Amino acid sequence: MIRAGVVGASGLAGGELIRLIVQHPELELTFLGGSSNIGRRPAELHPGLRRDLGLTVQPVTAEVAEQVDVLFLATPAPVSAELAELMADRVPAVIDLSGAFRIRTPDLHARWYPKVRRRTELADRFVYGVPELVADQLADAALISLPGCYATSMTLALAPLTMGLGLDLKTVVVDGKSGSSGGGLSLRTTDLHPLRNGAIAPYSPTGHRHAGEVRDFFERSKPGAVGSLSMSAYGVSHVRGLMTSSYVFTDEKTSQRDLHRAYVRFYRGKHFVRVRRHDETLIPVPDPQAVLGSNYCDVTVLYDEENSRIVVLAALDNLIKGAAGQAVQAANLRFSLPEETGLTMQPVMPA
Repeated sequence: MIRAGVVGASGLAGGELIRLIVQHPELELTFLGGSSNIGRRPAELHPGLRRDLGLTVQPVTAEVAEQVDVLFLATPAPVSAELAELMADRVPAVIDLSGAFRIRTPDLHARWYPKVRRRTELADRFVYGVPELVADQLADAALISLPGCYATSMTLALAPLTMGLGLDLKTVVVDGKSGSSGGGLSLRTTDLHPLRNGAIAPYSPTGHRHAGEVRDFFERSKPGAVGSLSMSAYGVSHVRGLMTSSYVFTDEKTSQRDLHRAYVRFYRGKHFVRVRRHDETLIPVPDPQAVLGSNYCDVTVLYDEENSRIVVLAALDNLIKGAAGQAVQAANLRFSLPEETGLTMQPVMPA
């Protein structure tokens, strides 16, 4: 068995990690870490977890390295930066769910994460962990930085155009909508039910840090290029699930048929990306409610011939494919397991 530890066990992503690990046939949960809930059991923190795991939340020290083979950091970015420094070269694999190491370029990192201090040489060692795109790099990675939930959706939406077809995308404009769980458990006035329920809240209308990491990733990925990439993000009233709509402008000629075929070809054999036709089901897809509770990302590509515009829609569960599920998927690849191990659950609908 592969011994797994979760730091940030009291958060939403931490709770999902616990749930996925305890039902995983090859992972054994051996450590729970945190700072504000020392001594508490998982069932106290997450009402859905009633199984007695024989573990309580403990402080994180260097000795934790002796208890785990893989350590998941479901912690805020400043905390992850400190813990990665402590655990690097002590634990065989550290998988960070925060934004501490997502952006490789120092100036861009400083712009979007000004309070996160890290060593450049440590950041350079992290693999940006989109499993469908960098599986070969995950096979022996000691340090893995998972993309953000929006960034996962955007990257999977755009990769067939850049990394597959090698297109130069002159301008990309992204509209993102996410449920309240994307903000975690921090108490903010804007997240109170009387204000959040029924709302479409433009909380990042002129830019989002997840767009920064996507741009940073594609600048290091060939062929193809992304010129301008901008994003507006909105909070909507459901709890979990998100969708990105990427509007792509390019001077290169294409067609609806060629685009759909390119996406199917690019993701052939990729278990967790489902390329879908917009009108193939009773409701138009992608739709976040069609992936909730699963590790799937549904992607649809459309061509607006009149305006020479490519539209790519992508939907996922932000707590699973956008966080805990993708973390387990990366761990599977790191330890040479089939990537779908422990992640075969189907979506729950309606949810």
